[in-house]
Amino acid sequence: MTRCRDVGGSEANRSGHADQVRAPDPCWGSAANKAQIAIRLHVRVVIQMRSDITPGGVFPDYALPDQTETVRKLSEIQGRDPLILTLARGHYCPKEHQQHQELAAFQPKIAVAYTQIATISTDEHHTSQEFRASVGANWPFLSDPGRTVQQDLDIQEYTDPEHNPMIPYTFVLKPDLVIHTIYNGYWFWGRPSVYDLWRDLRAVTSEIRPDWDLSKPGLREAWDAGDHSYFHGWDAQSENPPAAGASGSTTSH
Repeated sequence: MTRCRDVGGSEANRSGHADQVRAPDPCWGSAANKAQIAIRLHVRVVIQMRSDITPGGVFPDYALPDQTETVRKLSEIQGRDPLILTLARGHYCPKEHQQHQELAAFQPKIAVAYTQIATISTDEHHTSQEFRASVGANWPFLSDPGRTVQQDLDIQEYTDPEHNPMIPYTFVLKPDLVIHTIYNGYWFWGRPSVYDLWRDLRAVTSEIRPDWDLSKPGLREAWDAGDHSYFHGWDAQSENPPAAGASGSTTSH
């Protein structure tokens, strides 16, 4: 007698990467069971994000128009800082409003922590402007009505054919768009809280800032010797010294 294998498996992890699914046996049972299994297989295949979009990989440097219709590259927005990047369904979704209102309340801390933030949605220009204004955001909202990001990353939310959005993801990116953390926000609790982001940004900043701990051996000696290349803010001043007679400025963190 032929035995049927289990075609199940663990659910996709928070990075949105589904487990590999084995081919089903011929004996699927009733037509209803066959349909249910086929749906499960289809879900696991379709929601799998592009395989190189994983922690340690590099996020694509998309260039899209912002709320002023100025084309911006993600690398330009990020500069040398960590970047919080949200891929949003758009203005129509109340879950997006909740997440982005919380980010807007968190934004003053993001600003003083030398961290950047950006949002990409499939909204057209004016709707994207309304979305940004309605949540009180003051960071770039990039508009992608052509679904460039959705198609390039294979993240179509096919369960919403009316709006055809992206599956909502939140990324924490190190400089050079290196991926640190990925959150799948299809369900709201999959999205990061500000405390999750704080934890991620603490880890990223401690990794990328040589002056994270001023008691680190050699830092004081470098400072006293006039080598400011290890010190955030001061390193740029070292590369571009002020003209003679110009007033200096201090940098604190």
